[in-house]
Amino acid sequence: MAVPLPDRDMDWPPPHTRQENKLYAQWGAWYSGDPDRLAQVYGAGVTPGLGLDLKGWDRPLQYAGGVVGRVARWFWGSPIPAGQSRSTKLHVPIAADISATSADLLFSEPPTLRVSGKKGQARLDRVLADGGVYSMLLESAEIGSAYGGVYLRVGWNSEIADYPILDLVPADAAVPEFANNRLGAVTFWKVVHEEEKAVWRHLERHEQGRIYHGLYRGDRERLGMQVPLEDHPETAGFAEIVDAEGGLDTGYDKGLLTYYVPNIKPHRLLRGTSLGRSDYSGVEPLMDALDETYTSWMRDLRLGKGRIIVPEVYLANTGRGRGSTWDPDREVYSGLGMMPPANGGPSMITISQFDIRVAEHKETARTLLAQILRGAGYSVQSFGEAGEGQAATATEIHSRERKSFVTRGKKLNYWTPALAWLAEALLSIDLAVFGTKVVAEKATIEWPDGVMPDPESLSRTLDMLTRAQSASVDTRVRMLHPDWDDGQVKAEVRRLRDELGLNLPDPAELNETYVPGDGDDD
Repeated sequence: MAVPLPDRDMDWPPPHTRQENKLYAQWGAWYSGDPDRLAQVYGAGVTPGLGLDLKGWDRPLQYAGGVVGRVARWFWGSPIPAGQSRSTKLHVPIAADISATSADLLFSEPPTLRVSGKKGQARLDRVLADGGVYSMLLESAEIGSAYGGVYLRVGWNSEIADYPILDLVPADAAVPEFANNRLGAVTFWKVVHEEEKAVWRHLERHEQGRIYHGLYRGDRERLGMQVPLEDHPETAGFAEIVDAEGGLDTGYDKGLLTYYVPNIKPHRLLRGTSLGRSDYSGVEPLMDALDETYTSWMRDLRLGKGRIIVPEVYLANTGRGRGSTWDPDREVYSGLGMMPPANGGPSMITISQFDIRVAEHKETARTLLAQILRGAGYSVQSFGEAGEGQAATATEIHSRERKSFVTRGKKLNYWTPALAWLAEALLSIDLAVFGTKVVAEKATIEWPDGVMPDPESLSRTLDMLTRAQSASVDTRVRMLHPDWDDGQVKAEVRRLRDELGLNLPDPAELNETYVPGDGDDD
């Protein structure tokens, strides 16, 4: 019988995940926007060899090809120049903007999850609303954009909620096992406590119908040996519900209570893997160059401050050991016994002020930004870089942002089956744990088009349909409010009938959508 959790000391994370963890460290640094993390990952005098590439270029290979050669390839890998007290590097958080925009394109308008039974639909709607599922999906999409994928995990805690709970697990906190491009099992891990010489980790392994929990005491590089769950308050609660094997039944026998959602495929650096790739994959050098451009721009601003150089005799001596000062407001100086300046120049004061290359830096930054967004799969219009402040119809917006919506369409192909699974998993746990009488089934997903139509254009369309008597009141209400359900639409039709005196039957009496006859809408 296979052992669900490790029963011996070993390197952690496992050695076979080293390549993807190097990428996670790199992508995570860009997503965080922390200059210190970027400097650490790219080896600016700290932790040489930490995860730059997969080709072995980051090995310490003598002078030209080793750390010095690697540092020379990355702006964030260069150390602070000698004689400079602090780093003046500037970071532009374009990576975080990309991930936030990706999530907005997917879930700023939430999809609709529909199941067949009325009781099941009502219960599912309540779980989605009370559990904050849509906000969690928005967060998951942002994390997935950064790390190349994200794990949705369904669980429960009867002490804080009477419904199933959805949370997420970042890709760098999981050790997945895929079979036929599907997630067969996964081990989540997190550090629950860290001491000077000891690191406590909680491992949570998901298999079909089962979850196993284990607590390990090791160090920063080794997992250590398994210790009782009661030894740490973070895991003590699991000790009361697991069996002799350290596991418990989930009540969901159709699969795992977790689902891996890849950001987008294929992975360009790990050929053949089932993992997704980050939106940053391949554009890291461009983001590095963008930071270098803005840093150079700010350097021009600092150097462009006007400075003057005066002869030493113009300085007022403040006493031995106290240096000298320059008073720019002093009006009279004693004459100097020396030849006058050449060409009759009245002053020996030299003004030093460098040009600020605004146009050059701005154009370079704009070009790099366009290349970064194009490489990530987005249009610059999605980031407010063009056409700002101009009214546009939904069709025009789709045309301008076509590349962004193509990328959105690709990602929907990965999120649609994930949300179908999510509905089934939530209802299954609701039945098994909380005893609600619902039928667990996969949901049908209805996605909004992602663009809010221009109100003026939509009103003109509805007005023309009314004048031509080519669409019913019910149809026009649904066009104006595509997110409304049947009850809301019928209530609105009833209000219109009463307020405008339209000759319409009561919507509640209709077995199907009513199409008014000639003159009904006059």
